[in-house]
Amino acid sequence: MTVAVLDGGCYYHHDIIYGERFRHCFDRAIYAPDLTDGALEGVKALIVADRISPTILREKRRILHAFLQNGGTLIVLGENQAHTWAPGVEWTFRPTNFWWWLDKDVDPGHRIVEPDHEIFRHVAPKDVIWHFHGLLHPPKGAVPLVTIAPEAGGGPDGTILYDHRGIADGKGRLIVTTLDPFYHTGSYFMPAAQRFLTGLLDWTDAAFRNRKTLSP
Repeated sequence: MTVAVLDGGCYYHHDIIYGERFRHCFDRAIYAPDLTDGALEGVKALIVADRISPTILREKRRILHAFLQNGGTLIVLGENQAHTWAPGVEWTFRPTNFWWWLDKDVDPGHRIVEPDHEIFRHVAPKDVIWHFHGLLHPPKGAVPLVTIAPEAGGGPDGTILYDHRGIADGKGRLIVTTLDPFYHTGSYFMPAAQRFLTGLLDWTDAAFRNRKTLSP
């Protein structure tokens, strides 16, 4: 089975996709402007790295939707304006608090609502607790995995990570988050982001490449 990654061409994409730390995690790298239907032949899971130009992703919307309709899994990371091109995605702006961690008494509001989900066999719950970029509103049938408490700026349907199986005529799977681990890991700051990315890629190994990897 094949795991592919969409490359936005920035320095942090290059570091993660082609650097020694993570390049073994990807079977195929596709430069986003060059994405075609043929480029996804044989791909089971496509990771849309965070902070790719939303203009390009909107231009490739038909290809990405067709990938889902053909039974693929699309893993969409943050700051990609997924609500403008991914099916069923809704998003609300919330101001980003980059500095909450300076106050040890502050609760940033993250709540793990599906601790038994397969992703959390590889991602430690603490590694999703960093700043977030707005709130996602899962459509009917989607499973919220991490929500933000109302007192921290969330709401009853405000999530930063969800899993939607059976999308696109019941065949595809869409996993969406507002977290942006490629940027932080490739910029060499925020250890929790690197741990999150490591765990996420451990999960894609186990789920789509039949490798029994576990995050350290």
